Amino acid sequence: MDAGSLKSANNYQSKCPDQRRTIRENDYFPGKDRLDRFIPNRSAMDFDYAHYMLTGGRKGKENPAASSPSKEAYRKQIAETLNMNRTRILAFKNKPPAPVELIPQSFYSSSVQQPKTTKPRRHISQSSERTLDAPDLLDDYYLNLLDWGSSNVLAIALGSTVYLWDASDGSTAELVTVEDEDGPVTSVSWAPDGRHISIGLNNSDVQLWDSTANRLLRTLKGGHTSRVGSLAWNNHILTTGGMDGKIINNDVRIRSHIVETFRGHRQEVCGLKWSASGQQLASGGNDNLLYIWDRSAASSNSPSQSQWLHRMENHTAAVKALAWCPFQGNLLASGGGGSDRCIKFWNTHTGACLNSVDTGSQVCALLWNKNERELLSSHGFTQNQLILWKYPSMVKMAELTGHTSRVLFMAQSPDGCTVASAAGDETLRFWNVFGIPEVAKPAPKAHPEPFAHLTRIR
Repeated sequence: MDAGSLKSANNYQSKCPDQRRTIRENDYFPGKDRLDRFIPNRSAMDFDYAHYMLTGGRKGKENPAASSPSKEAYRKQIAETLNMNRTRILAFKNKPPAPVELIPQSFYSSSVQQPKTTKPRRHISQSSERTLDAPDLLDDYYLNLLDWGSSNVLAIALGSTVYLWDASDGSTAELVTVEDEDGPVTSVSWAPDGRHISIGLNNSDVQLWDSTANRLLRTLKGGHTSRVGSLAWNNHILTTGGMDGKIINNDVRIRSHIVETFRGHRQEVCGLKWSASGQQLASGGNDNLLYIWDRSAASSNSPSQSQWLHRMENHTAAVKALAWCPFQGNLLASGGGGSDRCIKFWNTHTGACLNSVDTGSQVCALLWNKNERELLSSHGFTQNQLILWKYPSMVKMAELTGHTSRVLFMAQSPDGCTVASAAGDETLRFWNVFGIPEVAKPAPKAHPEPFAHLTRIR
């Protein structure tokens, strides 16, 4: 470049200083804010680390003789721990460094449970699986004429005769027909062994039978003065409830079988159920009362002066339907008759009523599902239906219809899946209402149902 050109350039700079500065600012700061310099964010700067790297961090490298392998390994470990292996001293941004993974992802990913899949909704058939004729079945609310034993044999009393239906092969056998002056049969109940069965009679006697040998073992006399409408077993103790209002514990192993007597009901005892632990007995009567009796308290008193533990007066009609909860030992469900229509839930330790649900009709029987938190109730007028409830919300899950008269009796199969119901219309119906447990689903059977060819009990 010649001297003339240089001179003209200097003259231009001296004459237009502002214009030159404007051009440079536009080149570097094209935005709206005209800033003359960049000020970094000092909060993101690590001045201590910068000072160390500028003054002391390089001493070991400048003087290799003074640095031993152990010191060098120690320095590297300290630098790694304090996150000092960085290349940049000044950071002009607020983004933090990536977090150090203290626990490997593979350590806890295997221990975290995967979310459970939604359980498919169980199909509940609205109609009965089978219907059998049950002629001469007594239409009496206060009796208990149906029971399903642990050997998978169903016992039903039709008039003065007790029939046994074997669910495994569908065979039917007559156990006994009592004399007219002794009958009709007013209650039946299987012993826990599934072999022996007790039969309550209209003449106040109770018979004990061996169903396998088809033989009468003994007759319990002298306890009641009128018909025995309710029975309940507790190991070797057979508890009987009569129209005379008395509840008697009979030890079937000894000659003098009466060991305790519970006095409280003023009218017929129509419901009896022992808890699973065998320590508490629930009794319901035609006097609208529900009692809870404690076995240990009864044993400490004289046989004729046993005192009740709780006395409930909440029902306004006869209390026949009783069911102990299988998953909560102190929870009892009770159902009232036509003037009450309620299912009530009780804490039998305290005697408190936990809930009451108006079903709209007479409650005849109650059964808990052994595999789910569900309760099945059978009813009288007007629908004569079975209702499956979800516990504890008591939301109706299904209503099963088919009976044309009140459904007086219900019994549950040993596996807890099938329910048999008997009604005043003289029919016996089988319902697959509780389904099949997931842990014990049997393989599909090739042969037909064992009672598919049957249409009558006799």
